[in-house]
Amino acid sequence: MHVVNRTFDELQPGDFAELRRLITNDDLYVFAVASGNYNPMHLTDSDLDGNGHTERVAPGMFVASLISAVLGTQLPGAGTLYRRQILDFHTRAHAGEEVICRVEVLEKLTEGAVRLSTSVRRSADGQMIITGEAEVLAPAEKFESDTVEIPGLIVQRHRHFEALLERARPLPALPTAVVCPDDANSLGGALLAGHESIITPILIGNAARIRATAAEIGADLTGIEIIDAPSDLAAAALACALVHEGRAAAVMKGHLHTDDLLKPMLEKGTGLRVGRRFTHVFVMDVPGQPEPIMVTDAAINIAPDLATKMDICQNAIDLALSLEMEPRVGVLSAVETVNPAIQSSIDAALLSKMADRGQIKGGMVEGPLAMDNAIDMAAARTKGLKGGVAGRANILVVPGIDAGNMLAKQLAFVSHAEGAGLVLGAKVPVILNSRSDSPMSRLASCAVAAIHHFAGAKA
Repeated sequence: MHVVNRTFDELQPGDFAELRRLITNDDLYVFAVASGNYNPMHLTDSDLDGNGHTERVAPGMFVASLISAVLGTQLPGAGTLYRRQILDFHTRAHAGEEVICRVEVLEKLTEGAVRLSTSVRRSADGQMIITGEAEVLAPAEKFESDTVEIPGLIVQRHRHFEALLERARPLPALPTAVVCPDDANSLGGALLAGHESIITPILIGNAARIRATAAEIGADLTGIEIIDAPSDLAAAALACALVHEGRAAAVMKGHLHTDDLLKPMLEKGTGLRVGRRFTHVFVMDVPGQPEPIMVTDAAINIAPDLATKMDICQNAIDLALSLEMEPRVGVLSAVETVNPAIQSSIDAALLSKMADRGQIKGGMVEGPLAMDNAIDMAAARTKGLKGGVAGRANILVVPGIDAGNMLAKQLAFVSHAEGAGLVLGAKVPVILNSRSDSPMSRLASCAVAAIHHFAGAKA
């Protein structure tokens, strides 16, 4: 950042500077954390007056702080110190609005002091938000630098999942067979999604344990169908039967092993196979990323061969299209060039060519790509990679389950991502949650399943 100041001797009455600033939702959260002002009126998800719209009012002192930004970086600039500030608030600014902050020198005082008029107005209509005056000590020494750097901030907020939930809520509740929800996490997640009208849970498993768990967490099961099953495998088989009967349009994993859930689904005739291999997709909401990132396959296929990776790609592309994303598939390897000694690089190149020839449809597929040049445009340019995927991949196809599991957990525990997990390739979406998943993750998994189901129904 280039910073240059105006010394006291250089200033003259009438000198002015302006700063334009778009107020964002993240600004409200950053100010709340920095100031300790958690007034819900200033956050993005509160509707205090009950009119159906969130207030998103920018805190007055946040808007006023833009005045100090002009004083400290433009006029007079670096070295400026406050002595006094008068503020009059005329109206309120909101997230999504652009404001213009202006300071103008009114008078040079004694001992290096300067009096300035200060104002903040809304750029759209010119309405004045704040007026006032500042008295500052102007710098006596000249300062100019191109090396002033400040760290960037990433707000740990999951806006992509919030948007998915908003899309899912108006849809009809998805009838969902919840298999063995007999612990607090699995039952609580299903009931939460039911409360949000994203799914209509049908609880299958040991009925006594399900009711006991509900009592432990204080949940009311009134009006919720419970189907008793003698074992985990029997419960999973009953879920498949409900799908065939048309009573369930999704299956949700409860407190049982994934193998026990999937085994009945793979049975010929009574299972849920429809031709493609079952593949798992994590839809990850990574703070700071412009859109969700999918990681596949991180939970089912241990060492997928080329044919399996073809289904992994196609299932993920179909899901991305349901979520109204532009599918850009980066097939990952350790390198971005084909190395005969690295099988994943060979598979990636073949998948890329298969997409070119129409064997994988609906999205762009490119590989091999290393992790850095798959998601970072600067890294892609450094390596001289071109095309629509390098540096912009939103679907990451991993070489095997080791890499996929590590990548998903790194995103979750290092980058503070939330992950929604689905098994695709079955007759209906299969919601696959982990015991450590947060309520947001469980809700998002149900939302992704509902959006995917109803998008398929429209098609």
